[in-house]
Amino acid sequence: MQKVKYFFGPLLIILIVSAFSSPSKPKIKWLTVEELQIAYVREARPILIDVYTSWCGWCKVMDRETYSKQTVADYINTHYYAVKLDAESTSSISLNGKKYNFLQSTGTNELANYLLAGQMAYPTTVFLSSLDARPAPLAGYLKPNELEAPLKYYGEAANKRMSFDDYMKTFNGSW
Repeated sequence: MQKVKYFFGPLLIILIVSAFSSPSKPKIKWLTVEELQIAYVREARPILIDVYTSWCGWCKVMDRETYSKQTVADYINTHYYAVKLDAESTSSISLNGKKYNFLQSTGTNELANYLLAGQMAYPTTVFLSSLDARPAPLAGYLKPNELEAPLKYYGEAANKRMSFDDYMKTFNGSW
């Protein structure tokens, strides 16, 4: 009887723990700005920058409900370099040969101001077709099906062939 307790006791604990633990969520491979630039030299691909703040509730919802969805994470990891940028970062950040500093006057980093064209709203998803491309910011919380079209527009380089309005005329979402 003692042997049975020693065998089934730990087994029962493992089963209980595994029953209550949540399955791992898909993960986007978020890079720093520095890591982005190194990776971009090796292989050019579009860039997605999630501009957020630590106090932004909708930023957290987007992380939990959009970026954690399998189809979204897989697509971003395959087609993009993804960067998370805290708009209120006090660190100096260098991107494409330009240094961006923290602005005391606005409480934000110059890079966030540049990427968002001064329209400081969080979250904002910024698309760059290349390191030196003009930023295309998309402000606000986006559900997976709302993010699909812009993700695929840049991810499939349709932005080089047509306007987003023309792209949307033939786009069929699947998320």
